[in-house]
Amino acid sequence: METAATNPAAVIVAIDGPSGTGKSSTSKAVAAQLGLSYLDTGAQYRAITWWMVHHGIDLTDPTAVAAVAGKAEIVSGTDPAGPTITVDGTDVAGPIRTTEVTSKVSAVSAVPEVRARITELQRTIAAAAEKGIVVEGRDIGTTVLPDADLKIFLTASPEARAARRSGELKGADVKATQDALVARDKADSSRKTSPLAKAGDAVEVDTTELTLQQVIECVVTLVEEKRASK
Repeated sequence: METAATNPAAVIVAIDGPSGTGKSSTSKAVAAQLGLSYLDTGAQYRAITWWMVHHGIDLTDPTAVAAVAGKAEIVSGTDPAGPTITVDGTDVAGPIRTTEVTSKVSAVSAVPEVRARITELQRTIAAAAEKGIVVEGRDIGTTVLPDADLKIFLTASPEARAARRSGELKGADVKATQDALVARDKADSSRKTSPLAKAGDAVEVDTTELTLQQVIECVVTLVEEKRASK
């Protein structure tokens, strides 16, 4: 007979926060360490944005964006060791990280029909994760999975976030990166549909002065405590 120690309770973990706080690295590492699935919801919004750019949709026209919100077939692989994402069968893990897509994703993700379609996809993936899942994004704890077992909101100073993101982008201008992050925060926090926000019952973790490993250890501890209490 299996014990709780060898068969830990499945948990749904929502990790939200703005860009540059360490969400992706932390979420993947925590999921891998604890044997959970992993979902990068931002990649899904990037994927649908890439599809619209690829098909010449006028992204300044919310009506045009809404009209095609359900056309792309987006499939997300949830293995934290090698998460994948395809659009209509094409691997877009690289193309969705381009500057062009990054500059347009906020406008696309603000359209209610897009959010409704992607939110439904996210909930379906989370519900199918038998051993539990770590879902990272901007509105997971507030909108997508309001009943998640554990909600975490990562924060960091704009300066720290810009420095990290510039490092990821290999030589990008830190000031320009910081300005872009602040603009993205404003767009994501002020949109009418599912804005970036901390859930009332989320645990806030400020990563400004922490190493990535320290953040991972902190979140792993929170998840293990939640598992033990189930």
